[in-house]
Amino acid sequence: MTHERLRAFILLLGSLLGAAGVMLAAAATHTGETYMLGNASAMALAHAPVLIALHIGADRIRTAIPAGLILGLGTAIFVGDLVVRHFFGHSLFPYAAPLGGLGMILGWLVLCAGAFLKPTA
Repeated sequence: MTHERLRAFILLLGSLLGAAGVMLAAAATHTGETYMLGNASAMALAHAPVLIALHIGADRIRTAIPAGLILGLGTAIFVGDLVVRHFFGHSLFPYAAPLGGLGMILGWLVLCAGAFLKPTA
């Protein structure tokens, strides 16, 4: 995939997570089911703006693309697992939430590595 397509994919992930976070917050509020849905909403809304920022900063931060992909996919897996657990009573797939959580942590650490590299522009 090209650099521009990867940037666009990160923007897509961030935008979808932002929309999902708002919908999940509304669902949690209106149903009173805040345990899974509230946590899913919080993770989606916490990471969506970061993905948008990584899309914008991809030309200056060397690790923006890999960090955005790992962080975005990790968040999507984590949030997806919580939503599936809430509505269907089972996991998205075995160890999905821990895998998604590990992806979020790893994505932040990959972004952190960018602090030690020269900006690209």
